[in-house]
Amino acid sequence: MLKAAVFLLCVSPIIYTVWRGLSDGLGANPIEYITHFTGDWTLRFLVITLAVTPLRRLLRLPELIRFRRMLGLFAFFYGSLHFLTYLWLDKFFDWRDMVKDISKRPFITAGFLAFVLLVPLAITSTTGWIRRLGGRRWQLLHRLIYLSAIAGVVHYYWLVKSDVRKPVFYGSMVAVLLAYRIVVKLITRTDGRTQHSRAAEIAR
Repeated sequence: MLKAAVFLLCVSPIIYTVWRGLSDGLGANPIEYITHFTGDWTLRFLVITLAVTPLRRLLRLPELIRFRRMLGLFAFFYGSLHFLTYLWLDKFFDWRDMVKDISKRPFITAGFLAFVLLVPLAITSTTGWIRRLGGRRWQLLHRLIYLSAIAGVVHYYWLVKSDVRKPVFYGSMVAVLLAYRIVVKLITRTDGRTQHSRAAEIAR
């Protein structure tokens, strides 16, 4: 029941936007609105997905892990819509023009990289793929979300040029969430070495 409620919350932004589109409420430039909307929600879901692990540990709510895969897939979903908006509504599937864009405009390159990094994560998100790859290799692969989030922030920052408040906010969130992981890993390593040293002393 709770999972269904989270799912509905995740799809509510796109439902609202479709309703606004049908009501002519997307403003003077609907393509620009949809582009920014899908891009913003991609970054939001990347941040939310990255926040699951710290929150479940700090709040001692291990059941939050149930939602991480769904949230990650929604990041890919909104990222796909963002890319499709560029592909279809902006470029009308003009592949040559897109190749030029990717090679000449740095923010397009960063955005394309962010999306490409999410593709293998979405493909291997099933339980079957976890079994095929093995837990350790699967976890290593899914750390690509860190690079995708960083590339997404860079894409947004280079895009806006002047008013950088939103990309800086997202970037700060990503930085905090990645810093948390680094600190936890360092503490775990230090504790492991300490325990190993104590065990060695006892053995003597």
